[in-house]
Amino acid sequence: MRTATVLNAVIVMECLVFGAGVGARAQEVPQQLRLAPGDIEFPVPAGGQTGTSGVGALQVKVLSGDPKKPGLYTLVIKAGPNITIKPHAHPDNRVSVVVAGTFYFAYGDEFDESRLKALPAGSFYTEPPNANHFRCDEG
Repeated sequence: MRTATVLNAVIVMECLVFGAGVGARAQEVPQQLRLAPGDIEFPVPAGGQTGTSGVGALQVKVLSGDPKKPGLYTLVIKAGPNITIKPHAHPDNRVSVVVAGTFYFAYGDEFDESRLKALPAGSFYTEPPNANHFRCDEG
């Protein structure tokens, strides 16, 4: 496995649109939010949270919206070192920005370390609907 120096955790911000009912949510008044990094309180790592792909070592915070309802929502994900997420897909379209650390990401149906691309802080990537992808956060 490749090694990387990470800042205690890799932090990824994902903005997502779930379901076809986006127009139905247009009547709701969006919440006004201004959050500095220190304002975001992460929960204890748990594998059953939205955005964890079943991996128990991830910390996921929903910043805006509701992942269980149609419409736009935003998550921030904190991953400690040495986490591997096996190939999987989502029904919704996801776009992400690496906020801190280095994140390794690839597309494909089988985990293949040689396909992982190092994405340092400031990097952008997409997770198209139903497209298998995998990740690795190593330290």
